[in-house]
Amino acid sequence: MPSLRETVYARLRAAVLDGGFGARERLAEVRLAARFGVSRTPVREALARLASDGLIERGDGGFFVTIPNLRQLRDFYELRVTLELRGVARAIEDPSVRHDPAVLTVELDRWYAMRQCPPAPDPRFVVQDERFHAELSRASGNPALTDALVAVSERIRQVRMYDFLTQDRVETTIAEHIEIMELVRDGRLDEGYRALHAHVGDSMAVVLERAQRAITQMAMHADRF
Repeated sequence: MPSLRETVYARLRAAVLDGGFGARERLAEVRLAARFGVSRTPVREALARLASDGLIERGDGGFFVTIPNLRQLRDFYELRVTLELRGVARAIEDPSVRHDPAVLTVELDRWYAMRQCPPAPDPRFVVQDERFHAELSRASGNPALTDALVAVSERIRQVRMYDFLTQDRVETTIAEHIEIMELVRDGRLDEGYRALHAHVGDSMAVVLERAQRAITQMAMHADRF
């Protein structure tokens, strides 16, 4: 059974990653302690751990959620693209590498269901998007690669979540996910690689444009979510 310290850390971390705090909202110990029904000590320890993780940072008067600047986002996005493509590239390079069909089938079924009944635009759709990419990576059979992808995706979630505020964006994402995974499932890896590359950004100019747009949306909606 997790200790109180671990429980508070896990709950606070989830709230930070899921957009539970505004970009300018101070993470006050007293208020958080009341929210979780605990003393300030486990909250203080959780804040220190999150700062060490790079998910929050100390600012004027306390801790705030870390929002990467454009330069940092460029680096994170570039790393994400590299990790994404590597999962497919390793199977292209080594014929003995096979994507796990069971993993692909389960994830495809989720996206088929979403295609039938698309969810409404919501910043938290980014969690569904991250799961797709993590499962596609996991199916390629390199857990370390997947762990690295999950970690970098979490670092940019606060910004990327504001990329899903229109129905068109949600439905396009669903269609592209299905296309990519079907190509990989069917062994059409070169096509799957190209489709994935286009999906995550086939040039740094596209990546930066998406990052800049997401930052703008985040500023516009900072007080709404």
